Amino acid sequence: MTDDPLAQLKRAAQRQRGRLKIFFGAAAGVGKTYAMLEAAHARAAEGIDVVVGYVEPHGRAQTEALLTDLELLPFREIAYHGATLREFDLDAALARRPQLILVDELAHSNATGSRHPKRWQDIEELRAAGIDVYTTVNVQHVESLNDVVAQITGVIVRETVPDSVLTGADEVEMIDITPDDLLQRLRAGKIYVPDQAERALASFFRKGNLIALRELALRRTAQRVDAQMEDYRRSNEITALWPAALRLLVGIDSGPAAARLIRAAGRMAGELHAEWVVAHVETPAVTRRAAADQERSAALLRMAEQLGATAVTLNGQEAAEELLTYARRHNISKIVIGKPEHPRWYDRMFGSVAEDLMRKSGVIDVYVLSGDFGDTEAPVVDVQTPTTQFRSYGLAALVVVICTVLGYLLDPYLQPINIVMIYLLGVTLVAARLGRGPSALVSLLGVAAFDFFLVPPYLSFAVTDVEYIFTFLTMAAVGLLISDLAARLRAQVAAVRRREERTAALYALSRDLSSARGIEQVLRATMLHVAEVFESRVVVLLPVNERLQPWGAVAGWARETNVEQIFAPGQSDQALAQWVYERGVPAGVGTDTVPAANLLFLPLRGAEGPIGVLGLQPAERVRLGAPDQRHLAENYAGQIALAVERAQLAAEAERSRVAVETERLRTSLLSSVSHDLRTPLAVITGAAGTLLQDGARLDAATRDDLARTALEESERLSRLVANLLDMTRVESGGLIAKKTLVPFDEVVGSAIRRIEPHGETGMLQGRPLALDIPATLPPVPMDETLIEQLLLNLLDNALRYTPAGSPITITARQIAALIEVEVADRGPGLKPGDEEQIFEKFYRASTRRDGAGLGLAICRGIVTAHGGQIRAQNRAGGGASIRFTLPLETSVILRI
Repeated sequence: MTDDPLAQLKRAAQRQRGRLKIFFGAAAGVGKTYAMLEAAHARAAEGIDVVVGYVEPHGRAQTEALLTDLELLPFREIAYHGATLREFDLDAALARRPQLILVDELAHSNATGSRHPKRWQDIEELRAAGIDVYTTVNVQHVESLNDVVAQITGVIVRETVPDSVLTGADEVEMIDITPDDLLQRLRAGKIYVPDQAERALASFFRKGNLIALRELALRRTAQRVDAQMEDYRRSNEITALWPAALRLLVGIDSGPAAARLIRAAGRMAGELHAEWVVAHVETPAVTRRAAADQERSAALLRMAEQLGATAVTLNGQEAAEELLTYARRHNISKIVIGKPEHPRWYDRMFGSVAEDLMRKSGVIDVYVLSGDFGDTEAPVVDVQTPTTQFRSYGLAALVVVICTVLGYLLDPYLQPINIVMIYLLGVTLVAARLGRGPSALVSLLGVAAFDFFLVPPYLSFAVTDVEYIFTFLTMAAVGLLISDLAARLRAQVAAVRRREERTAALYALSRDLSSARGIEQVLRATMLHVAEVFESRVVVLLPVNERLQPWGAVAGWARETNVEQIFAPGQSDQALAQWVYERGVPAGVGTDTVPAANLLFLPLRGAEGPIGVLGLQPAERVRLGAPDQRHLAENYAGQIALAVERAQLAAEAERSRVAVETERLRTSLLSSVSHDLRTPLAVITGAAGTLLQDGARLDAATRDDLARTALEESERLSRLVANLLDMTRVESGGLIAKKTLVPFDEVVGSAIRRIEPHGETGMLQGRPLALDIPATLPPVPMDETLIEQLLLNLLDNALRYTPAGSPITITARQIAALIEVEVADRGPGLKPGDEEQIFEKFYRASTRRDGAGLGLAICRGIVTAHGGQIRAQNRAGGGASIRFTLPLETSVILRI
């Protein structure tokens, strides 16, 4: 029982993830959190780094006492509708990165604004980071049991955990106490406060509810233990039967008693509370039967599924051998078959499945049932029986004629025994091409033709030499044996080909879906594969405001790509698809729900619930009637659902990311711009108000000073607005450099005059200004207005971040086909890592908080529009230097 490579790779990948242990209980108060904390203390005593990420003690003193010696991560507090919610801090846990972390209440829904909507998703991220996790959950929170719990207790549990989380856990420990002990703890106030306890006793915590929930929890735990045992048997290649759990395997054929056998076995499984499997073995003899028999077998398997069994189709030479192999592989302890209805002589001649099973079963019990003859017969199948294959038998007779003619022509040259080989060759060819029946005909007719035409006395069946009788018998036996072996080989090849085609189809679909990006690519790959594999027309219906809408045909994609298999269903089919979406069960062709429909609708179920419906309209209804085809279609639907859900989640995540980024930019822009606009506006308002109210009483120097201040602040405000407009142009790709040849020193002088129009020569707002621009510097192809704005922003940045009296230097020089310009200061310099960040939007160095953080971002946009580069670095001896280059070659217009 060798494990498949895919499962081995899956387990290897899981070993790289953090381990998950779930403390599982039937209801609140059974002691899950307490047991988790005790286990954590034991691990801590072993030297494991244990941290409590989130534990809710619910006011229980014993639980709180176990928290005292463990490291607790601080909660993340979130303001929500006037209240402060305490949540598990995922980022703090990832930053702390312990070996083991405790996160209580697996099914908890996180507050709005958290990275994940569910706590189990937080735990998955912790495991992906290699951190082991202990957590707790109750049985009512298991997704697949949600409806059952609601039916038992009358309470609909809103917070659920996907079954895949429990299945993927490395360990599940059942924490169990009796319902009487749990009710006693509830009345003692150890679970809820008195008011809550009274309400709980009257509703959820009724004794009958607790007994039922306990059984559900125990059964779920037993199923997991059984799955672990099966995994252990496979991984260790154990073939011996371990009858730890009771399972039945029911072997059926297409006979009239099969339906009675299935119903009787179903009652037997119900009485024994056992899982049961109904298997139909397709031997070479079965595959030769009429289509009506094969369709009846498919209908019987569908009936078994409706009664709660698992239906499988096996392929092999011997039915008994295949049933025993399946039973041993799946640890099945009992096999059930029907009582033979044919005469005893038939078993003596052709063998008995019942006798073979009892002789070879070993420790497996074999039950032979007759069923209840009061039951109805097998499901009626409306399939016409095909006519006899006269053509195949006619070709077989023609082969005998050809072999006889060849034998007659070669008779003068060969011994009769060698001519026999010609007939055996004909038997082999017919068996390989036409099957067992025609090849048997060739074998028997060949013996007769050989005797009549090629053995003396000729043209007579009389035999003068008695030895020829032995030759005839041997020839007939060998011919029949070759016929049987060739037919078996042909059937095996056909079965292998079908399995290979099915596997290749699933692999191709998985490959295309894994590489698809976006919902459109996923659905295109889906429709093309399904239409090809099932030879069907196909439609995928997705919900729009809870009403299904067909994708593809309505959107016009089918017409654009000339794919005739894509279609839009009619009104009645649309209603059936809506029913499938709402109830999550298949309907249509091959099902019990509207079986007369022309389509098969399969629900697309994701981890979070139904996400759509897959519709198939086969060219031949019989193609989707067989269980193996139905199972293949359901496998397709499962993979498609996961791919669609993944694409939807990716699109939603991208929308969320864009929304968060937009909000962040808007907040940064508003906070930065509002401050920078408020300051110059306040100064201008104050200066203008003073001049208006007290201008007559002020001396001329004061009035000039106020007017100059208002002018300078208005220019500052103008520069800020210009920066905002320029940043908008840079972001939208509308910044164009219209280059002309301009002397660089003229542009530098213009920028200095704009920043200090009446300043002292060699000074810039109280700072010494040094210019190093060679007179031999050639004219530079540039957009004069943009380069002036660039220099203005660089000088303004230097003034902001340097103290008064510190020098500023502007240097320009030619390097090959470039002009390199440097604006340097002697300020505090740049922090490590700021060399690139200062050119990002809204980034401001930590030494200053004024300014919108747009000036240097605009500088980079201007330099890029000119085909140059800009960079920043610290100077030796202190200060910062910003350098940019401008190419000298051409004066072309560049756009960013």
